[in-house]
Amino acid sequence: MPVPDETETEPSSASRLFGDRIDLARQFTADLATHGEEYGLIGPLELPRLWSRHILNCVVVAPLLHPGTVGDIGSGAGLPGIVLAVARPDVRFTLIEPMERRVKWLNDQVASLGLDNVEVVRDRAEDVRLEEGFDQVTARAVSAFSKLIPMTAPLVVPGGELVLMKGANAAKEITAAEKSIRRFKLSNVEVLELGAESLTEITRVIRATVA
Repeated sequence: MPVPDETETEPSSASRLFGDRIDLARQFTADLATHGEEYGLIGPLELPRLWSRHILNCVVVAPLLHPGTVGDIGSGAGLPGIVLAVARPDVRFTLIEPMERRVKWLNDQVASLGLDNVEVVRDRAEDVRLEEGFDQVTARAVSAFSKLIPMTAPLVVPGGELVLMKGANAAKEITAAEKSIRRFKLSNVEVLELGAESLTEITRVIRATVA
């Protein structure tokens, strides 16, 4: 099935950001453009900014990840989980998603892209039970920081990190989450702005250490 005509042309920065993994990124982007609306993953208005607003918005987070294990909460379309797994084959990802249709999409993408560093788990973040915690946890467009903390912090090993993609109000979300920050003993809570040299709209991340 051909990619819809309105799909954004690949930006010149994509090859630099993905390096030798760019072909996998192209395949995933084409699949998302072709089937994303069918699976309820993206709306038709997202196609003209699919690369810049979604794919590249996620990949600039890749340098923040350490070799180890990462849990991606509410993976949905695979943003950022699949994108980061493509960019960082040295990191093991667990994509956590409760909706059956989205879990099927994620599993199909893992198989199609040949990602041997990804496991998909159908569950809600608050119901996940782990033998060992993750080194880091990511999430994008899931919930406010104050609500994400009790969902994500228990999944992280002591000394691990939350790396949560947020919008323009990230700093205000930190202020609003003061009680949860204290309750879950987070430290080094900060807002990082990424991609200024590559993106038309910067990516904001709340990063915090879990005690």
